[in-house]
Amino acid sequence: MRDSRSLPAASAWFLRKTGLGRPGHGPEDGPVKITLCDRQDRLIDAWRHAFEGLPGVAIASSDICHLPCDAIVSPANSFGFMDGGLDHMLSDRFGWDLQTRVQKAIQARPLRELLVGEAMVIPTEDVRVPWLICAPTMRVPMRITTSVNAYLAMKAILIAAKSHCEEIAIEHVAVPGLGTGVGHLAPEVSAAQMAKAYREVMLDEHRYPGSFNEAQRMHCELNRTAMLYD
Repeated sequence: MRDSRSLPAASAWFLRKTGLGRPGHGPEDGPVKITLCDRQDRLIDAWRHAFEGLPGVAIASSDICHLPCDAIVSPANSFGFMDGGLDHMLSDRFGWDLQTRVQKAIQARPLRELLVGEAMVIPTEDVRVPWLICAPTMRVPMRITTSVNAYLAMKAILIAAKSHCEEIAIEHVAVPGLGTGVGHLAPEVSAAQMAKAYREVMLDEHRYPGSFNEAQRMHCELNRTAMLYD
């Protein structure tokens, strides 16, 4: 059998959908499923609390690079450098040419960068995990303790996965902690922001603010330390 990295993304998708890419896996239809995956006990506990009772979400304390799924999230920077932290592991897993493809896609965008709150889907050319969802949690490596970046990134991830279903389906996405590494965002804050984004995008629980005061209050609920004034 050819090495998975030599297969084009479309072929990888075909193998997955026909059941040839993974033993026992046949054609499936349905909403996007999410697995939150990390090895930090504190983050795992925070996810369990924030996502309790929400459908379509699983939580795993394991190596995300070896989790069976259709897409893995890269919470990298706005310029697609994948040589640190989780992104370094993803580059080792899928090959360093993935970073080149990510950066070419970013450079083709009007702003020449991928903003926090945006996401794009890149083929990995891997049979078992054919897609990478790039969704930066920071423009460059920095602390984001007062931000709502995990919320914005999670919304972008979910919207990208759902939108991609119109083309070639992404049925299962593996999502790591967002902003909890270099960003030093508290696991409880990150988990709550991610759950809020999930409720809005996947469960249609979004409410548009009726006033600036309400918008401010909604923002405050995501991260109290982000407020400039009360």
